[in-house]
Amino acid sequence: MSIVPLRKFVWSFTRLGDLKSAYRTLQQMVSLVMRGNISIAKTVYGKLYSTRLDIPVPSNGRLGSTILDIRKSKQHDSCILSPMYLPNIVSASKEQQIICMDDKKAKSGEINGLNGKKHSLPMKVLRWSFNDIIHGCANEKNYMLAWKLILQMQSLGLQPSSHTYNGLIRAIVSQRRFGDAMRMLKKMQQENLKLVDSTLATLSVAFSRELQLDLAESLLNQISECLYPHPYNALLASCDALNQPERAVRVFAKMRKIKLLPDMRTYELLFSLFGIVNAPYEDSNMLSQVDAAKRINAIERDMANNGFQHSYLSLKNLMKSLGEEGMIRELIQYLHVAENLFLFSNPSLGTDMFNIVLHYLVEAQEGHMAIEIFKKMKLCGCHPDSTTYNIMIDCCSIIRSYRSASLLISMMIREGFCPVACTYTALVKILLEDENFNEAVDVLERIKLDGIKLDVLLFNTFLRQACYRGRIDVIEFIVEFMHQEKVQPDPATCGYVFSAYVNSSFHNTAIEALQVLSLRMMSEDGNILKERKDLVDEFILNEDLASESHIFKLFEDSEDEVATGLLNLRWCAIIGFPLCESADRSLWAKRLELRFQKRLASGSRKGVHDF
Repeated sequence: MSIVPLRKFVWSFTRLGDLKSAYRTLQQMVSLVMRGNISIAKTVYGKLYSTRLDIPVPSNGRLGSTILDIRKSKQHDSCILSPMYLPNIVSASKEQQIICMDDKKAKSGEINGLNGKKHSLPMKVLRWSFNDIIHGCANEKNYMLAWKLILQMQSLGLQPSSHTYNGLIRAIVSQRRFGDAMRMLKKMQQENLKLVDSTLATLSVAFSRELQLDLAESLLNQISECLYPHPYNALLASCDALNQPERAVRVFAKMRKIKLLPDMRTYELLFSLFGIVNAPYEDSNMLSQVDAAKRINAIERDMANNGFQHSYLSLKNLMKSLGEEGMIRELIQYLHVAENLFLFSNPSLGTDMFNIVLHYLVEAQEGHMAIEIFKKMKLCGCHPDSTTYNIMIDCCSIIRSYRSASLLISMMIREGFCPVACTYTALVKILLEDENFNEAVDVLERIKLDGIKLDVLLFNTFLRQACYRGRIDVIEFIVEFMHQEKVQPDPATCGYVFSAYVNSSFHNTAIEALQVLSLRMMSEDGNILKERKDLVDEFILNEDLASESHIFKLFEDSEDEVATGLLNLRWCAIIGFPLCESADRSLWAKRLELRFQKRLASGSRKGVHDF
């Protein structure tokens, strides 16, 4: 068979995703080119055709036999596959070494066999077929076959083009080998090959998904012409995930500059990125709400000008933004918009929408309005889920109705949803509002017996109310309970305990408790200063004013607990209190443990829970 129909077969197999058949056909093309008995030409329109009569005859042998015949005839002392070693591109990995062939004569034999044909028409056809399969490898995420083909091309003397490298880089990225992809990019630059826009876009999207935003943005800026907003959307999504609206402004401005029209996904991300002004850093105020309204109106106008209507996700993101800014009236208005667009025709979509509204109503202490929305939700045919019930149980703490919360838990269980930690946290909050500490501690024991993992938020609910009521006995019991359950404190825990002692004028105890809780917050065993003496010298006892600036940098690395703990310990040292290097050595911690053990040893309900 002529090389021209074989090329068409390679193209077809690749489009169908049958890389195995495409690869076998390609090897047959290689064997035909190596024989040298190919006569093809181009028409004036650039179409390839065979110059000799080509009548296909069924073969009794398989492809492997054809290749063996070439070897036996000793026309070319080579094999079709090449050694799989590629210097100066990537370091040889185990997979590449497995591909390597032992026959060292193969490379020289193939190049000799194709000597003088590098720029011939058959070689161009061969290169096109290699490129087709390499791009097919990218689509099928077959990284190893792509390497195999690129190295065979080099052994045949076929120089990879920009198009070839584009397919290879896409295949590499599909296996998350980003270091190899960047080395291939540098290799292209060294060979003065033009970087294909699609290659840059693929890499930019990959690095955006890996949250390497500097690299993703740099690659995006190198694209000469971008026809689709997908690479920009990927970067905007990462900006949203990392809360970097400033970078998102640059990205969207670049889209405007190159006159790239946004799609619906772009607008969904814009509502999430720019609908919130202050949150989560500051509470909303009248100025931030006005600014948020202006941004939302601007995005909606642009969306309408480009012929887009709100999608389900864009409305969800918009409603979350309104809730974060405390714009309750506007939130209810957009709930009506969502009902008209989606919920009446498909009530199953309404659960998430209603949950968003209920959450922010409860957060805004609008308990009665939340109850009305919950009733409306059930009338609309939207089925409440576990999140809905947990929000409404939390709402019962606003109206201070333990009976309503119990009824909601019964409904929740009948619907097949099991109570979780946040369910009991809301229940405890209601009991604590009535100063029913005994019943609240009983709920705490019930959670433990049910096998639900206790979290710091639940304990902080106790500590906040106990601090407000001045109940030092409850504070000390809960702190030791946390320690026994291996629940690490957070900055809020430290604040509640410290404030409770200070408000009761136990200043020395307040400092000691703050140090112990800070140590436990930094490490579970509270012995981090014994293990890392450098923290004491560099951050806590260092008199250099820059020490606090170095501590603040830990917040940038999301080490909030360590940074807060170091600041607490440093301030304790500044006011002249001796440093407690181990939480276990604290007399306060030992006293709490002893009292807790006595309660447990008493064995009576009154002895353990009577406050």
